Amino acid sequence: MLAGLSMFGPFAIDTMFPAFPRMAEDLHTTAFGMQQTLSVYMIAFAMMSLLHGPLSDALGRRRIILGGVAVFVLASIGCASADSIAELLVYRAVQGMSAGAGMIVGRAIIRDCFDGAEAQRLMSTVSMIFGLAPALAPIVGGWIITFARWPMIFVFLAAFAALVWFGCLLLLPETHPPARRTPLSVRAIAGTYRTIARDPVFPPLVLAGTLGFNALFVYISSAPAFVINLLGLDEQHFAWLFIPAVGGLMFGSFLSGRMAGRLSGQATIATGYAIMLLASLVNVSVALLLDRPQLPWSVLPIGLHSTGIGIAFPSLTLILLDRFPGIRGGASSMQAFVSLVMSAIIAGVISPLVSGSAIGLAATAASITAVGFLAWRLYCLVARRFPPVCV
Repeated sequence: MLAGLSMFGPFAIDTMFPAFPRMAEDLHTTAFGMQQTLSVYMIAFAMMSLLHGPLSDALGRRRIILGGVAVFVLASIGCASADSIAELLVYRAVQGMSAGAGMIVGRAIIRDCFDGAEAQRLMSTVSMIFGLAPALAPIVGGWIITFARWPMIFVFLAAFAALVWFGCLLLLPETHPPARRTPLSVRAIAGTYRTIARDPVFPPLVLAGTLGFNALFVYISSAPAFVINLLGLDEQHFAWLFIPAVGGLMFGSFLSGRMAGRLSGQATIATGYAIMLLASLVNVSVALLLDRPQLPWSVLPIGLHSTGIGIAFPSLTLILLDRFPGIRGGASSMQAFVSLVMSAIIAGVISPLVSGSAIGLAATAASITAVGFLAWRLYCLVARRFPPVCV
């Protein structure tokens, strides 16, 4: 159930990619205009993510999830009916505002119910199932536009979300009882984020958890250019990018679950980052050696990098949540906010600048990975001096 909730984000992003050329033609816009459908979605996702966690801390997890998924269904129907780029951007913003409820609150639910190695195993399992979404989404989108017009992509998203909503209504319990809830007020929410922002351990830790995935998001947000323009494939072959990327995420998440209880969280994260750095080196080397991207060599390093992300991310998330045991929803929201703001910048600003060449994409992803590793090393130095924040 939690994995299904976390799939909204990647499905709402990746299912559209094969339809970009047709959507641009029908809506009388440019490739840059279509790229903004990602940026608007990501910015709205980021801004609303600051509220999902604190609202669930105050009102309960189940209520926020049900409300968020219901709004996502309605926004997806709105996207399907849009007849201009401006109208589509409005509904994409509403999609983004609601899509994060399941992912953000779902992480807090895991930590509500489980501790230690058991929590890491469940987080890894959710990540492994969640990893199916980016692989399936562009494939599903490609086949939908083969047999129907692009609005059917959003009808599919609405149907998928409605199915998950009914599942949550029937099966999802409340894991945050009234006795553990925090007051709901602007002052309380501001106090939550003030507490998190003042923690000197938070900045390097959240960057370490965010930048590894952001390096992969350089390719995800540039998928139409990478697959169609650089690899020279058609709309039904996005799987060449997404299957290695997501297969690596799933394999890494599986390995993370196997490491739980055998390696410490810090050792698991160090292993993941070592793999990401190696993959970055290989990726840049391949881009320099080949005249133009070729299969399978240009996508294999992306799969290796994803494996490192899958290994490191569950432990990074749990360490972050455990920094703030009394306000885990707020901590999850802040993590999502930072990640989404950076992803929005990548999609709207960086991707259009670097997606024209393989070396531009590879060098950008490698630079982001290196900064993420430096943030992790800084966290290891700072965390020894500051205990978790108890609220």
